[in-house]
Formats: sequence, C-alpha cells, structure tokens
Amino acid sequence: MTTLWDTNGGEVVKALSAERRSAGAVAFGIVLTLVVVVDERHAAEAMAAASAGAMAHPCRLLVVVRRQPDAAEPRLDAEVQVGGRLGTGEGVVLRMYGRLARHAESVVLPLLAPDTPVVTWWFGAPPQKIGQDPLGLLASRRITDSSAAPEPVQALRERAGDYHSGDTDLAWTRLTPWRSVLAAAFDSTTGAATGGEVTAAADNPSATLLASWLAARLGVPVGLTASRGPGITSVELTLDGDRSLRLSRADGRSATLARSDHPDRVLPLARREMGELIGEELRRLDADQPYADALANAFGLPRQHQPADKTQEHRGTANRRATPAKRTPAEATAERASRRRLGTAPTT
Repeated sequence: MTTLWDTNGGEVVKALSAERRSAGAVAFGIVLTLVVVVDERHAAEAMAAASAGAMAHPCRLLVVVRRQPDAAEPRLDAEVQVGGRLGTGEGVVLRMYGRLARHAESVVLPLLAPDTPVVTWWFGAPPQKIGQDPLGLLASRRITDSSAAPEPVQALRERAGDYHSGDTDLAWTRLTPWRSVLAAAFDSTTGAATGGEVTAAADNPSATLLASWLAARLGVPVGLTASRGPGITSVELTLDGDRSLRLSRADGRSATLARSDHPDRVLPLARREMGELIGEELRRLDADQPYADALANAFGLPRQHQPADKTQEHRGTANRRATPAKRTPAEATAERASRRRLGTAPTT
C-alpha cells in the first residue's frame, strides 16, 4: 500500500500505476469503476461493504471521503493499494478537505478505469439531484439508500421527483427475495388477486415500494400497515373464491408461505448485509425499469420510460468501449461466407 499526504491527483495516478506494475496479473480483469461517497464517520463501514460487494466483480474502487469540507485550505490525502483490504481489485481512498471535498470529480475523473462503466454509490445522504451531481454525471448507474435518511419515505419521494435513467435505491434491492418468492408463489396459484396488504415497520421505504410494485403488477389496491418490524413482516393478498396468499416473516430470518389449498412452507428470507446488496447492484448496469415504475407509481407520478438526458448519456458512456454498428443481413451473410472460406466460422 502507498500512502500519500497532502498530495494531488497526478501523484495518485502515478502511485496507482506503480502499484499495478508491482501487483502484476492481480491488477488485470477490471470490469467497472465503483465510486463510493462517504463521510469520515462511516468510512470504515462503507469500505467494508464495498469490498464485500466487489468480491465477485473485480473493480477499481474509489472511496471519496469528505473528511473536513469546512476546512480553510483544500487538501488531499490518499491510500493506494492493489489486492489489499479493499478487495481483490484496485483500491484508492481519497480523503478530501476544504472546497476540494465539494469538487471531488476533479480528482476522480483521471482515476476512472478505461473502457469500463462507472457506478456511483452515496453512503448516507445523497445530493438533492443525483443525476445532475458531478459524480453522478460520471456514472451510468447511481445508487442511494433512502433507509439511511432521517425521513426515509420522504427521501424516497425526493428520488421519485428527480429520477433519471440509471438511478436505483437499496430500499428496492432489499425487496429482491420478497419479489422472487411472491412471483414464484403465483406460478402454482389459481385465481386473480382482489386486494392486498403489506405490513412493516413504520416509515419503511422498502414497504412503500413493495406495495406499489404489487399494486401495479396485480392491478389491485394494496395497503400499508405499521408493525414492530424488523423491516417488512408480512404480505397478504386476497384472491377470488375466498382464497388467500400470505408471506410472513417475524424474526427477520425465515418466512412462512401460507396459501389456500396448499401446505404451509418455511423459506429462508434473511435480512441481507450491505455488501450483499451492493454485490447484487453491481451485477446489472442497465437502467432498472421495474424500480422506476414502482417508484413513480408509489407517489402518483408518470412512469419514467424516458432515456437519460444527453449530458448523462454522453458522460455515462464516454468511459465505455463503443458498440459496433449493426450489420445489414447482406453484410452478415457475406461475413459468414468469408469465414467459411478462411476456416474460421464458429462451430455449433
């Protein structure tokens, strides 16, 4: 590991290149750049989660620690390492002071891994308009966590108001197991839903999104009821013919699926750690349309099917390898014939 005190972006780039040369093969295979924005108090927690999430996704991890934004003089301290405590990929911790903390993109931009997509994750309170934030403009995916806000549902409402293609929230990521179990339960359930109820701890943004998603997919009203938690405790759907489907979780670890005309089943449905959530988000780098629909429906807004604005589209894709233009059928046929003549045609 290389530690730099009161340095600049150019020296950090040099130190990273030196670390990559000394690490050899460990430094290759980078598939994305993950930018984590956090304050000093939560830096250790954010770095541990990002490292865990990046285990299956070799990445260049850039941790922007806004240590003392109100300091009189701007200053940059950095830690650079490859294959260390920040995961198997490349890691740079950037501690910023003064006005530099408000212009972190000037240091981050030269450190982005070439020809790879960029993901920005705000650990804690994000800026009001993440799609217009300089660190958000660099990314094709932007991750927030409304659950960490003082008023989680209000924070989710703000995300709905300034949504841009590529945004997502960990409150939605936490719903993946619930959505999977409920969708699978309908594979062996006959009849249509007529209503539903989601029970969860008060002011739970995941419950708000789950109720919205169910209402939009099933076309029925789905209410919200407060419970002691932890998190979401149950989902109950009424079906025609006096039947019902209920998925309940009282301990935050396992759930019971009860359906009319079916025996009850106990399923694992544990609350996941932050690293698992980040790992799931790094598996997909395209726009999350189901999240956009659930978010818009939760607050009565039009569904967000528009692409990113031109600035985002340019900034978010500028760091990725260009996609070849589509060929015409005649060009594809000619290429296959040429490959057969050269003996390079793929085998089936």
